[in-house]
Amino acid sequence: MSIIVRFAPSPTGRLHIGNIRPALMNWLFAKKMADGKFMLRLDDTDQERSTEEYAQGIRDDLTWLGLNWDIEAKQSTRFDRYDAVVEQLKSMGRLYACYETADELERKRKRLLGRGKPPVYDRSGLNLSDSEKQAFEEQGRKPHWRFFLEDAQISWQDLIRGEQKIDASSISDPILIRADGSYLYTLPSVIDDIDFNITHVIRGEDHVTNSGAQIQIFYALGAKAPDMAHHNLLVGAQGEALSKRLGSLSIQSFREEGLEALAIASHSATIGTSHPIAPHKSITELVELFDFSKVSRAPARFDPDELRALNAKLLHETEYSQVAERLKGMGVQGEEDFWHLAKANINKLDEAKEWWQVISGPMIPQIENADFCHQAAEMLPAEPWDETTWKTWTQSVKEATGAKGKALFLPLRLAITGLGHGPELNKLLPLIGRDKVIARLAGKEI
Repeated sequence: MSIIVRFAPSPTGRLHIGNIRPALMNWLFAKKMADGKFMLRLDDTDQERSTEEYAQGIRDDLTWLGLNWDIEAKQSTRFDRYDAVVEQLKSMGRLYACYETADELERKRKRLLGRGKPPVYDRSGLNLSDSEKQAFEEQGRKPHWRFFLEDAQISWQDLIRGEQKIDASSISDPILIRADGSYLYTLPSVIDDIDFNITHVIRGEDHVTNSGAQIQIFYALGAKAPDMAHHNLLVGAQGEALSKRLGSLSIQSFREEGLEALAIASHSATIGTSHPIAPHKSITELVELFDFSKVSRAPARFDPDELRALNAKLLHETEYSQVAERLKGMGVQGEEDFWHLAKANINKLDEAKEWWQVISGPMIPQIENADFCHQAAEMLPAEPWDETTWKTWTQSVKEATGAKGKALFLPLRLAITGLGHGPELNKLLPLIGRDKVIARLAGKEI
């Protein structure tokens, strides 16, 4: 049997750092299998909040990250199929109507908690007579529909968490259809998993209880449940919940900030595992690295600064051939020598433009001592220059002026680059060239 996994976001917003982890885990697992397939399923049953703009944003983010998909489906095109299964479950007695309002259900929940009991639904809807249902209907109430859980222990061998057991009597019969007729996630997800032959469901551990209920729905429909793997969730650097911050941690925002797709993939694939968080040269390396046994049970602590530091490390190890076209697209005409000089001094690729500007100009020199710069200009060696030119030149200036250390090097750096920091001048000087260096030592903007 072919391995088929799915990533199932709702197109009600952009992907964020929290839900890109299950996307990546599913994709890596599929690609590690010889015949594995990765499905993008857009869970757009919420017709009011779901938009094509968000759906396209999800596709764009996955494509940018390199997570191509083999199959795509939208739940909004499958309502007839869901409706047919609903009728099947009703005829089996596994789906029953309930008429409590949200306030009534909340009062029931509080009463049970007040008595020290778990807030499990009491199945009063199951015992309603036809006349009682009709009375509710006449009041204008519409039913929501619950799935009847059999009183049994639900168990499975989770690929991350090990053996899992859930006593069905300890959880409420799940609502599958709201009073307005719209579907909750639970039933369409099971139907899709059956119809698309999903073999493995890989998602966050917040779905463990939900998985227990869904397994019974699989069985009720005469299907085998997929294998399950529930991974740890993200928390903030100090252990705080990230839920309120996820909007500002979108993949789109990181992309616009200038972070590398491979840095995000490297970070997401290794955070919360026993692997060190380190840059990887290709997503193929991450496929080879992926292993459920390496995923920790402890929450994964996400620190945006750690991601940014990883981005810088990735660039420092990146070969020119991997970024040449992107650099040229930014207007950077420097070749391999320039890249090896610049990459050690940038945190994001677009910062290379600043160093190309230093080389190509125009830039404004900072002249601290005009006489010193004039004297230094007169000692500049003739071209051609190489990496020994800087040492030869500064040694001559030192002997002529008596300047040494910072008093020697900083005024020259400020005049030549306009900055008090940056790449090693022995490498930078040959790229700038003699004419520009002389002009800048004279204070000219060039």
